[in-house]
Amino acid sequence: MTKHTDTEDVSVEQRLNALYSLQQIDSQIDKIKIIRGELPLEVQDLEDEIAGLETRVANFDQEVEHANGEIAERLNAKKSSEALISKYQEQQMNVRNNREYDSLSKEIEFQNLEIQLYEKKIKEFNFKIENLNTDIEEAKNKLTERTADLEAKKGELADIVTETEKEEEDLKNKSIENEKFIEDRLLTAYKRIRKNARNGLAVVQVERNACGGCFNKIPPQHQLDITMHKKIIVCEYCGRILVDKNVAEEVKASLK
Repeated sequence: MTKHTDTEDVSVEQRLNALYSLQQIDSQIDKIKIIRGELPLEVQDLEDEIAGLETRVANFDQEVEHANGEIAERLNAKKSSEALISKYQEQQMNVRNNREYDSLSKEIEFQNLEIQLYEKKIKEFNFKIENLNTDIEEAKNKLTERTADLEAKKGELADIVTETEKEEEDLKNKSIENEKFIEDRLLTAYKRIRKNARNGLAVVQVERNACGGCFNKIPPQHQLDITMHKKIIVCEYCGRILVDKNVAEEVKASLK
């Protein structure tokens, strides 16, 4: 059939079959899009996490570098204090009075206190570097794991895109074929309902005497009309198009 098929020649039962087939096909397309839609988000999340870990490692490295700089500065200061102590001790050998000796002794005492302070700070910075190196190792291990996860997800995404592109194209062609059996007014209604309905369901099967979309009970007379396939029946609560078990099973069997 062409796009301009005369839908007046199509029976209500054929239209119902076409509508339910269209719904099943469009739902499969929706699932493909959902799968493809979630994986790129997972890939993006992993890429963001990896970028964060790389930044963390870089910051830790900077802190280690800064701590090493502080240690080097205090080691140099310690050497200067030790040199001053040696100098003051030599001067003590040649003092002329007790006042000069006591003055030099105070300078030596002060420099010894400075050395103790430098050693304390060096110890603190070494402890900090030890902790930072532990943090760096943990972050790098996590980074390795996440990078492997990212590569796996990218491969999975590439495989799914390759696999589903052809499937989606085939489904879209089937969807177009089914649309030819449905008059424009009904097709427009189907698309409008599908757009606004939960899970994109515009055509649903009657299950346990209730609408398969909103689950409200269907009056007995409407149930009879649905099984007779004489006219298109919609749910009076949610507006979805209703089909009976026979139509649903026939369509599902044809789509296998």
